[in-house]
Amino acid sequence: MSSSTPIGMAAPATAAPRDPALRPRMLAWLCALVLAWPLLVLAEFKPWMLLDERSLRATGRFLAEFFPPRADAEFLALLARETWRTVAIATAGLSLALVIAVPMSLLATARLSPSALEGRPGLARWGRRAARALLVVLRSIPELVWALVFVRVVGLGPTAGVLAIAIAYGGMLGKVYAEILESADPAPTQALLRGGAGRLQALLFGALPSCAPELLSYTVYRWECAVRSSVVLGFVGAGGLGQLLDSASKMFAGAEVSAILLVFIALVTASDAFSRWLRGRLA
Repeated sequence: MSSSTPIGMAAPATAAPRDPALRPRMLAWLCALVLAWPLLVLAEFKPWMLLDERSLRATGRFLAEFFPPRADAEFLALLARETWRTVAIATAGLSLALVIAVPMSLLATARLSPSALEGRPGLARWGRRAARALLVVLRSIPELVWALVFVRVVGLGPTAGVLAIAIAYGGMLGKVYAEILESADPAPTQALLRGGAGRLQALLFGALPSCAPELLSYTVYRWECAVRSSVVLGFVGAGGLGQLLDSASKMFAGAEVSAILLVFIALVTASDAFSRWLRGRLA
């Protein structure tokens, strides 16, 4: 009874609990600021320049030229033709990238190797290292640089864009495919390999059933990226919407630029909807 609070007297206020992670969090923010500040200075990052009177006036004039987008029949026909060409460049480039990525990812995946399962790395381990090194080389050089090289080799036109996307995206897809296959449940593939199945059979009947949604989703995402890349490659003469956008920008035709940008948004939206539909079908 002596420990109870007397009637009519308020209970003593308890101290608010302290956040045990407050000090480490503040130190982390301080370290991030110390590290980021020299990088921002080196990059000459000055966002306040956007609020300058001349910048605001130029931005207003630039945006005013965007509306309304150009929508006459002649331009829409040209826009449709170049849109189809852009989609064709992206699709052809990604198809060739798959020809590179699929066998390279099979070579680079240790879980699909019978020698790794039996503890006999030998030449197979060096083969995996060589495959991964080649994938690094392919994806290290941007597709824009590849396009500049192929423009010199095959000339201006969509062929340079297709080859540039194929090589750069072949390295990207091969690397990610190998990582997805490595992270899959190893039990089915190990059972098939112990039963005498080959690398391709272990992929098709062991790893692929569980990895197919993730592989397909990433492939569709890369197709979306390939569409955007084909637009950028158009600025170096690879054709498609990028070349049309480059011409419109140089002529300061804001109405044409806004129409082309609306097509970009529509293409990305369509690819996103297609990806969701495919994932739903595979679920």
